[in-house]
Amino acid sequence: MGTGRKAVAHPERAIPLAFLIGIAVGTLLLALPVSRAGGLAGEGGAPLIVALFTATSAFCVTGLAVVDTPTYWSPFGHGVMLLLAQAGGIGIMTGATLLGLLVTRQLRLKSRLLAQSEMKSLDLGDVRTVLRLVLAVTLVTEAVLALWLTLRFLGYGMPLGQALWQGLFHSVMAYVNAGFSTLPEGLAAHSGDWLLGIPLMIGVILGGIGFPVLLELRREWRRPQGWSIHTKLTLWGSLGLTLIGMAAILLFEWTNPATLGKGGLSEKLLGALFHSVMTRSGGFNLHDTAAMGADSTLISSALMLIGGGSASTAGGIRITTFLLLGFVVLSEIRGQSDSVAFRRRICPNVQRQAVAVALTAVGAVSLALLVLASFVDAPVEKIMFEVISAFATVGLSTGLSASMPPGGQLVLVIMMYVGRVGTVSLATALATRMRHSPIRYPEEKPIVG
Repeated sequence: MGTGRKAVAHPERAIPLAFLIGIAVGTLLLALPVSRAGGLAGEGGAPLIVALFTATSAFCVTGLAVVDTPTYWSPFGHGVMLLLAQAGGIGIMTGATLLGLLVTRQLRLKSRLLAQSEMKSLDLGDVRTVLRLVLAVTLVTEAVLALWLTLRFLGYGMPLGQALWQGLFHSVMAYVNAGFSTLPEGLAAHSGDWLLGIPLMIGVILGGIGFPVLLELRREWRRPQGWSIHTKLTLWGSLGLTLIGMAAILLFEWTNPATLGKGGLSEKLLGALFHSVMTRSGGFNLHDTAAMGADSTLISSALMLIGGGSASTAGGIRITTFLLLGFVVLSEIRGQSDSVAFRRRICPNVQRQAVAVALTAVGAVSLALLVLASFVDAPVEKIMFEVISAFATVGLSTGLSASMPPGGQLVLVIMMYVGRVGTVSLATALATRMRHSPIRYPEEKPIVG
C-alpha cells in the first residue's frame, strides 16, 4: 500500500510502472500460440525475446521489429499490436483518466496530477479540456485517416474487408507514431504514391506535435502572435527541421540507385519528405533505410535524437529542448545575460532542465552504443542509428535489430523503454522537485573551454 501511495504522490514513478505493466501484458499475449501465424498448427508461440521486443516496441510506439510483421504474426497478433500501440500512444494514465472522466464526470486531484505528468499539459485547470481534446482528436484523426487509406487500398484492388483493416491499422500506427505495417510488400512497393504518403505523414505530424500545442491552436489559431514560446518553438522548429532533413536526403541520396536514385522527380521529392517526417518518430519507410549512405544515416540519427513535440507520441529529447539549448548558446555568443526566444526571457530553471534531459539522453545512447559495439559486427554509424531509433522510439532500422543476438535485442528493449518514459519522468521530476535552498555557497568561476 505504501508503494502505491508513493507512486500516486510521485507521477514520475507511476508512469514507468504503468508502462512496465503494459509491456508485461503485451509480452504474455504475443507469446501465446494464437498470436503467431501457424502457432496453433504446431509451431507454438513466439520465443520470449521476440514477444518481449515486439510488445515493448508496440507499447512504446517505436516500430522496430525483429521478425517480419505481416507474415510472422497472426491476425490476433496484429490486433494485439494495434491495441498496445493505441494504449501506449495515448498513455496509460491518460486513457484511465479519460475513462474516469466519461464515467464520473469528475477528476480527483491525484488523477489530474497523473494525467498532467503524462501529457505535460499547461496547468491543472486545463486537464479536463486536454483530456476531451485527446479523445476527440484521436478518434476524429484516426477515423479520417482510416477512411482515406481504405479508399486508397481499395484502389489497389484489395477486398473491402482487407482494405478496411489495413486502413485502420495504418491510421492508428501513423497517429501514434508506431510505424508498424502489415502490408505484404510493405510501403516500399508504393514509394511514388503521394495519395498514400500524404495521409501517413499527416497522421505522424499530428500525433507528434503534442496536445499542449493542439490545445493552444484550438484556442488561439487566429492569433499567431499570441502563441506561447512552446507552441512557436514546436511549430517553427518542426517545419525547419523537416525542410532541412528533406534537403539533406535529396542531396545525399539523389543518385543512390538503392534509394532515391531509381525514381523520377516526384518519387524523389516524396521519398525525401517522407523520410524527413518519419525521422521525427514516425518509423514508416518508403525506401530501404539500410541502403542509405553514411552521411544520410548520420543526419537521420541527429533528427531522430531531436524528436518531436513535448507531450506527444513522438520521442527523442524533444524539439523544444533542442531549440532552447540553441537559444542559450546563441545568448552566450552574443554576451547576453539572459537567454531570449521570441522576445521572451527563458527561465533559468527550464534551461537547467533542458541541459539535464539532453545530457542524460546522450549518456544513455553512448552507453548503449558502447555495449553493442563490443559484440555486434557492423559499422558504428549503423549501430548508432539503431540505438537512437530505439531510444527516440522512431522505428526506422538498418536491419541490425533482427540480426542481433538476444543480448543485443535486450539492450534495444531497454533503450525503447527508457526513451519512452525516461525523458518524461526526468523532466517531470525536475519540474516538481525544484526547491530554493536557504543556503548559498560562495561563488567561484572555473575556467570553461
